[in-house]
Amino acid sequence: MHILLNGDTQSLTDHCTVAALIKQLNLENKRLAVEVNLNIVPRGQFDTYILKTGDKIEIVQAIGGG
Repeated sequence: MHILLNGDTQSLTDHCTVAALIKQLNLENKRLAVEVNLNIVPRGQFDTYILKTGDKIEIVQAIGGG
């Protein structure tokens, strides 16, 4: 299936979860926020939230600095 990830088309396997996408992107154990179709996905739902063809996903990583 195809999704739009941070503005770029990305191919995923069917029934891919947010957690699986994060793992595929090597973003595990990072402080980040995930938005699917303009709705924030709570971290507690990453393992169960199944992505669908055409979803528009934004992933933002928190970066510290000063």
